[in-house]
Order: sequence, then structure tokens, then C-alpha cells
Amino acid sequence: MIDQLALHDLISAEDRVAFYELPYSSRQFEAGTYLLRDGEITSHCAILVSGIAYRHKVTSDGSRQIVSICLPGEVINLQQLYLDEADNNVQALNQCQISFISHAALRRLVNQRPSIARAFFASTLVELSMSREWMLSIGRRDARARVAHFLCEIALRLNIDGVPDGTSYELPMTQEQLGDALGLTAVHINRMIMGLVKDNLITRRKHGITIPSWERLVQAAGFNSRYLKLNG
Repeated sequence: MIDQLALHDLISAEDRVAFYELPYSSRQFEAGTYLLRDGEITSHCAILVSGIAYRHKVTSDGSRQIVSICLPGEVINLQQLYLDEADNNVQALNQCQISFISHAALRRLVNQRPSIARAFFASTLVELSMSREWMLSIGRRDARARVAHFLCEIALRLNIDGVPDGTSYELPMTQEQLGDALGLTAVHINRMIMGLVKDNLITRRKHGITIPSWERLVQAAGFNSRYLKLNG
């Protein structure tokens, strides 16, 4: 988490020590477990230490829209540090380890350490930037570019120093879940993935994604990483 924050502000050695000294507890959660529920009020911020989770909203008729993917180092309920009630659900995609830090302890740290406060604020702005990009994908990118763009984003967020050709990563999402993230049916997702495989833009084995040529996948997606703000 500190490394994530350091992308957005200078985090000193003293800041790191102060963060490490915060009291916390940890738990493991199995795939499918709700880590946060819409309307829930919590007293702790939850940091994803390992595993992958997804944030989603549900309509009144039960339709689900996945609105973001949560990766290790991220706080899955940062807004609740100042806004009491959650307005979304977060579920584990695979086995996740979560560390919990009380709101009171984290607020004290933020008040005492301006660089950490600025980094938290910046990380919130980046999340908004990512939401705008997802909105653009669903609203204007065609299905093939939409899937390719999503795969580029996850690859780069997991490998912030760059994605060399041949990079592989685990994406434990079903075609239905991918469809709920990208506004497509599971059948359409399957067709698009098979097309990317046929064109050697990706290879796939179970939940593993391999990118033979990063530049070719970027071109197919129309991907520009600027919105992720990985360089500060």
C-alpha cells in the first residue's frame, strides 16, 4: 500500500515507519466472499494484501455491473474513511488476504503526515480517472477494443514498471464476470477472446493471460496508460 501511495507523493522513511506502526488485524477470505456490502457501515479501512477483488453495483432488477477491479495494495473502502455508508459491493475473485486498520488510527496518521494525506487524495483522483476510462470503453469502444483495453489495464497495473513481451498474469474472472465489467454478454466475450487468441494478441490457459507482443495489444486496444498516473 505504501508503494502504491508513493506513486503519488514523496513518502519519507519516517512516514513509512509511522504507517507500519499502526495497529491492524488480518483475515483471509475465500473466492466469492463479500468483502464489503452496499449500505454497510464499517469502522475500519480494508487493505487488499493479496488476491484480486471486484467492485460492483446491482440494479433494482438484480442486474450487476462490475465497476472496477481491486488489486493488492489498494484500500477497498477508502471513501468510508470520511463517508460512513458504502455505496457499492466488493467481492473476492480468488482467495484474498485483507488487513484492517481502524478509521480513527488512519485519520490520526493522515492528520499528522501531510504527504500521506496528499497521496490518499491523489489515489482517489486516480480512481476517478479510471472510472472515466471505463465509462468511455463501455460507451464508445467496440467489443474487441474493449476487451483488449481491459487486459492492457490489468497487465500494467500488475506490472507498473512496464509490460515486456511474453508477460503473463492470472485473471480469475469468468466470461460472465468479464461481461458484467465490459457491458457484453458471456457469448460475446468468448468470441472476442477467441479472436484475440487467433490473432496472436494474447494466449490463454485457464485463468492465465500471456501477452506475446505488448505493442500489438496496445495498438488493438487504442490503449494509452496516461489515465493510470503510474508515473506520479
